[in-house]
Amino acid sequence: MFDPKTKILVVDDMLTMRKIVTKILKELGFSDISDAPDGAEAWEKAQTGNYGLIISDWNMPNCSGLEFLKKVRADEKLCKTPFVLVTAEAESHQVAEAIKSGVDQYVVKPFSSDSLKAKLESAYKKCLPRMSA
Repeated sequence: MFDPKTKILVVDDMLTMRKIVTKILKELGFSDISDAPDGAEAWEKAQTGNYGLIISDWNMPNCSGLEFLKKVRADEKLCKTPFVLVTAEAESHQVAEAIKSGVDQYVVKPFSSDSLKAKLESAYKKCLPRMSA
């Protein structure tokens, strides 16, 4: 699992959802959590924030989670950052597009704290070789 000191960026246009994800992360032992209301603001924060994990909604104004993911993967400094998409979209073509774009894990709303924890553990295992390279 990610180190409890990992700096995390939570991105969602709904304040309630940002609070829910932040609460779960705190219950899991994380404390260094920032948030952003859309991919555009998240992109600004990601460029200076040195985040060890990004958890982003897909459907947001200004810059979607998928667009944000593509920007992160295309950036030399950020491309190895573990990225988890959280969304109500569960159609197979959307999941395939997210995987093709480099998402590390995909969480479908609604979700429980246990399912988010399991997805984070899976993302960590997937990213470990990339993060240690």
